[in-house]
Amino acid sequence: MKCLYCRNPDTKVTDSRISDSYVRRRRECLQCNKRFTTYERTETDLMVIKKDNSKQLFDKNKILNGLTRACNKRLTEQEIQELANKIENKILNLNKVEIKSAQLGNLVMKELKKADPVAYVRFASVCKSFDNITHFEKEIKELGGIKK
Repeated sequence: MKCLYCRNPDTKVTDSRISDSYVRRRRECLQCNKRFTTYERTETDLMVIKKDNSKQLFDKNKILNGLTRACNKRLTEQEIQELANKIENKILNLNKVEIKSAQLGNLVMKELKKADPVAYVRFASVCKSFDNITHFEKEIKELGGIKK
């Protein structure tokens, strides 16, 4: 790793901390003795197969955006970020090269159902393409919210 200040290629790691989605390393330049922090993420070549059979590179930010919309005023930003990290880890632990968008949506819905039922229904309405109130009633009934 090159020093950010003097561009010297010789640096040493003084501290490492592992998070769910990255490794934070505190580094010190062996020439100018300045310190800086780097963040390392695992890069993946996971492809998502869309409904129309097109393929896109997996992007955690798309999950984060969907969660943010579904969890609006329901969960904190920190809780949403932790949920996105948890989902990303589950997806990467599948050790697949490709994943269908429907399977990805199901993983997100499974975690949302545990975290917040209202956010789950919001997300499911988009993911499952609800087109009338009957779909909402059925989903809520399965959650145990409506008794008929």
